[in-house]
Amino acid sequence: MDTSSTTRHDPQAIAQACADKMWQDDRASKGLGMKLLRIAPGEATISMVVRKDMTNGHGICHGGFMFTLADSTFAFACNTYDQRTVAQQCAVTFLAAVPEGETLTAHAVERNRAGRGGIYDVTVRDSSNKVVAEFRGHSRTISGRLLDDNQRDNS
Repeated sequence: MDTSSTTRHDPQAIAQACADKMWQDDRASKGLGMKLLRIAPGEATISMVVRKDMTNGHGICHGGFMFTLADSTFAFACNTYDQRTVAQQCAVTFLAAVPEGETLTAHAVERNRAGRGGIYDVTVRDSSNKVVAEFRGHSRTISGRLLDDNQRDNS
């Protein structure tokens, strides 16, 4: 049995290889202290601790950082198929204030993927599992792939 052709078509292996490739070059997410916790086809989970420099004039997490966490999680979820994919449109609803020191965890789930577009929902929770934000992202595939032939063959 040709294991390289079997693994080449393993959706989880491809999703993980894509995430590894993206994470390698994602200075923004790493710079904000994000940690990639889980990846699967059409799904991702990332966490981030709210630092003092992420708080606004009210002493709570600036919404832009919660949006960025959700957006990064969305990006990893929609790039699990070895097709370069970007955000076309995103919206967020903030549901609760988040204090400094809180660990936020965002979980992205693919709702629909057809043609070049996809819809993904991201729920952001605090350490007590309380939902603090909901995000919906619309994706669009663009030209190119994340993995080269050798990476695809080893996935």
